[in-house]
Amino acid sequence: MPALRWGLLGTARINRSIIPAIRAASRSVLAGVASRTSARAAAYAAEWSIPEAHGSYDAMLDDRTIDVVYIPLPNHLHVEWTLRAIDAGKHVLCEKPLALSPADVDRVAEAAAQRGVVVAEAFMYRHHPLTTRAVSLVRDGALGPLKVIRGAFTFVLTRPDDVRLVPEWGGGSLWDVGCYPVSYARLLTGEEPVSVSAQVVRHETGIDLSAAATLLFPRGVIASIDCGFGAHFRTSMEVAGVDAVMTIDTPFKPGAEAEIRLTRGDRQETLTVAGEPLYLGEIEDLEAAVLDGRPPRVSLADTRGNVAALAAIHSAAQSGSVAALADLA
Repeated sequence: MPALRWGLLGTARINRSIIPAIRAASRSVLAGVASRTSARAAAYAAEWSIPEAHGSYDAMLDDRTIDVVYIPLPNHLHVEWTLRAIDAGKHVLCEKPLALSPADVDRVAEAAAQRGVVVAEAFMYRHHPLTTRAVSLVRDGALGPLKVIRGAFTFVLTRPDDVRLVPEWGGGSLWDVGCYPVSYARLLTGEEPVSVSAQVVRHETGIDLSAAATLLFPRGVIASIDCGFGAHFRTSMEVAGVDAVMTIDTPFKPGAEAEIRLTRGDRQETLTVAGEPLYLGEIEDLEAAVLDGRPPRVSLADTRGNVAALAAIHSAAQSGSVAALADLA
């Protein structure tokens, strides 16, 4: 089976996690890296022992030996360079969020279908055994019918020049970390929310420094999420059904071993889940999609649903009223 030859479209910090994952995957090879200057690309290639250095993003897309492009660029560039990569016949793994509007996800999906390439959004937690176990517990009825979901993802952002503080670049805590509990709630319910309400605290640049939102799902599940760049690091998902409550303290970035706590009345059970390298799953999933024809675990329809929910939260926060998802589709 031929190996997929990967190219990194940029030298972002997250590459430090992606590079070992590509090299650990059995059917992938890290073949090249692109930067906006030849000097930067060459230095990065030397630092990380990457065979090819491209002095522009277009030069990488022109390289016919590259099969898959990984896109870690700032949010506002995701759609542009995903479409360019598709046009060049490349498969794409793009960092979340793939797009900032449902219409742009539709553009990507249409282009990928016409060109016959695979495009997937890089939500690494979706590929981890911890997530698989949590979903199985819900699907198997361990909690009874779901009623309430609570999720959180916060950390203190200290760099004043961080791209996540620039509104024109798709900045803000909702797109950066709020996307995780929203995605998780959608995954567990298996539904798209019908309406959302939200409140945000704005940074001086205009981005949402912190946000809290409530999502109502069709079968009556209510999910509340909060996220932000100003509170101490914390991640959690709490899922309450009629019969039990499931709590996960590290849902979005599990370690080598993670725990799920199940509470039934005054009894608590702790389930230990053995992990794997965190980013390996999304690389192997792309391998399977390209080489075996298996649908990606994070489909573009799934991505569209998450982007639509986040866009609705932004709209609700802006207007101060409840946003119906159907109005923003």
